[in-house]
Amino acid sequence: MQSPSRRALLTVGTMAVAGLLAACSSSGGSDGSGHGAHKADPDLPIRARAAAAGEALLGQYDALLAGAGATDGRLKPLRAELVQQQAALAVGLPTAAASSHSAQPSPGVTGAVPVPPAVPTAAALATAERTTAQARLADLDAASPALARLLASVAAAGALHALLLGDPTPLAVPAPAAAPATAASRSASASASSPAPSSRAATAPTTAPSASSAPLPTSAVTALQAALAAEHAAVYGYGVIGARTPAGPKRDDARAVYAAHQARRDAWHRILGAGGATPAAAAPGYQLPFAVPDAAAAVKLAGYLETRLTAVYGDLVAGTTGELRGAAATALRECVLQANHWGAPSSALPGMPAPTTDGASATVSGSAKPTS
Repeated sequence: MQSPSRRALLTVGTMAVAGLLAACSSSGGSDGSGHGAHKADPDLPIRARAAAAGEALLGQYDALLAGAGATDGRLKPLRAELVQQQAALAVGLPTAAASSHSAQPSPGVTGAVPVPPAVPTAAALATAERTTAQARLADLDAASPALARLLASVAAAGALHALLLGDPTPLAVPAPAAAPATAASRSASASASSPAPSSRAATAPTTAPSASSAPLPTSAVTALQAALAAEHAAVYGYGVIGARTPAGPKRDDARAVYAAHQARRDAWHRILGAGGATPAAAAPGYQLPFAVPDAAAAVKLAGYLETRLTAVYGDLVAGTTGELRGAAATALRECVLQANHWGAPSSALPGMPAPTTDGASATVSGSAKPTS
């Protein structure tokens, strides 16, 4: 890895994407009799399943907090994040289906989903977080773009929760239901099944679906170009990180993640080229968001890069379908786990636009700019 020589703005931008999620909507249409016919929201059953699974998980948190986990400092912050996820998942659901536990844990909570039996250990709760996150991914391909982005976000957060509670078992994105498993889908699943970081960063480069000669939809091209540009910037950034980190485990981690970002960059480049688009070129250099004079600043930069990448991969989930959507969800999750590894603050909804004070959503824009 080489130290920087030339600079341009190092920001991992996001495309403009719709807000957190639209409420359950119905559209009018003709039924042949001159009367409008209402069409049910196809996302509604997916939302209901996701909200019910989250409600059951909240019950397990409450059961553990009411007993053996009362002094476990990990539980309340993770539960608070889960409450935020429930609020996003419940948008548009009937009141009974959308009801959630109170923001403060309590032993006896009523709601649409019964509180499950007490969970005796944090290890059992970790398994529950992982299996719930895996269930989110099962509906990924059937969901609308906005809901798919949310499902990928809460699944990534759930994988991190499971890791923090002691279960590093990786998740696997199911192959799209409409098509049998192919070499490309197996490649995406292999990527999702690579070891998750615990005390060390992941060491295996990320893979993506095989390139196809079929033309890519405009939304996929836009999202893939943004992901490619972001990975160009990340590769440059990790070159700086490696150069500022002394020999030892952290430098080894930086080199491994550098290789993973190179692999993702190359995968998006191949997919864009095969799909008829001209892949975005790397800038001659990138301007860092802050000075990186030493190892501590290098670690901070790594966390910054991974956190910014979550928004890019949230866009890619929303802008793609099938195997590409699954690969994007995997990349989002890997960035969430890496951000945690480098000490960046966690988020209840990684990769989602931040809500503004008026209830709308704000997206972060910007891109890497070539030096003059």
